[in-house]
Amino acid sequence: MALPEFTIGIEEEYQVVDPDTRELTSYVQEMLEEGRHVLKDQIKEEFLQSQVEVGSKICRTIAEAREELVRLRSTVVQVAENNGLQVLAASTHPFSSWADQTVTPKERYYKHRDQLAYIAKRLLIFGMHVHVGIEDQDLRIDLMDQARYFLPHLLALSTSSPFWLGRDTGIRSYRSIIFQDLPRTGPPPAFKSWSEYERFVDTLVRTNCIEDATRIWWDIRPHPNFPTLEFRVTDICTKVDEAICLAALTVALVAKLYQLRQNNLSWRRYAHHLITENKWRAARFGIRGKLLDFGKREEVPFEVLAREILDFVGDVADDLGILEEVSYVETILADGTSADRQLAVYQESGEFTAVVDHLVAETKEGCT
Repeated sequence: MALPEFTIGIEEEYQVVDPDTRELTSYVQEMLEEGRHVLKDQIKEEFLQSQVEVGSKICRTIAEAREELVRLRSTVVQVAENNGLQVLAASTHPFSSWADQTVTPKERYYKHRDQLAYIAKRLLIFGMHVHVGIEDQDLRIDLMDQARYFLPHLLALSTSSPFWLGRDTGIRSYRSIIFQDLPRTGPPPAFKSWSEYERFVDTLVRTNCIEDATRIWWDIRPHPNFPTLEFRVTDICTKVDEAICLAALTVALVAKLYQLRQNNLSWRRYAHHLITENKWRAARFGIRGKLLDFGKREEVPFEVLAREILDFVGDVADDLGILEEVSYVETILADGTSADRQLAVYQESGEFTAVVDHLVAETKEGCT
């Protein structure tokens, strides 16, 4: 059975730092203006002035996605350096405080701040979103429902936020902890069809809970404006190779679940609270912990489950020509995630500034 062409898009949110103090800086307007001359609408401001977001073009292959991500990262790095700044890819800053950040002066961001009150002020977090193109709306909903099971596994492989306000949190993805304070976050509920999902959104809009579906921030969602399934669960990966691995693994999982559906099979659905239990473990321990194997009803080392997933998607990854990128999971298991490496740098140096320098260097890795 031939697999359909699953298009890919990647969004990343970078931190902008002062190279002398290594702290986040809000003086990014000139940098953004220069960036727009080169990247047009592929670069934009975010909620806070110390954030810069980039989005890839629609990519037909993972190889094309890599070219896009390298181009975007290298351009942003160069533009930042032209303006006496640096950028890094990690989901929290090691020591800068949310209290010192400036909200981007736009009406939609002011409204966001006013609606979410104190919670919004603490959103000094940075993520990566992977879009997989799926035209059929009911198929999008069905694959979203099945893919919920794998969200904790993707999170564990991406963790890059162990520090918060100059403290080792003991948590590999502290971004996940901060983000879950928002409404309409976490794994999505199960829907039987696109029409059921639409009724859900319509109810929230009619009752003044949200203005539109963009205010739904689940770990995976049908994108409100594009025919894609958007995976939002991961931390931003510090290295390009890690980001491409996670994107490839996401596409492979979608393709495998599609293949099962075409053969009148499906991945077993599990209770929402079991999935959130695994997500907590993934955020807390990353790849060095254990997740729950729901079928066996026992906890299993993450490395074992990760290799089971590699076996599960191996045939479709081979068919799609992305087996090499998916297999980079083995490198992550061996070398650790960004969170693991950040902790090692801090334990060796005792300096959070050294962690920032490390992140700046790794963000550039593979981008020249």
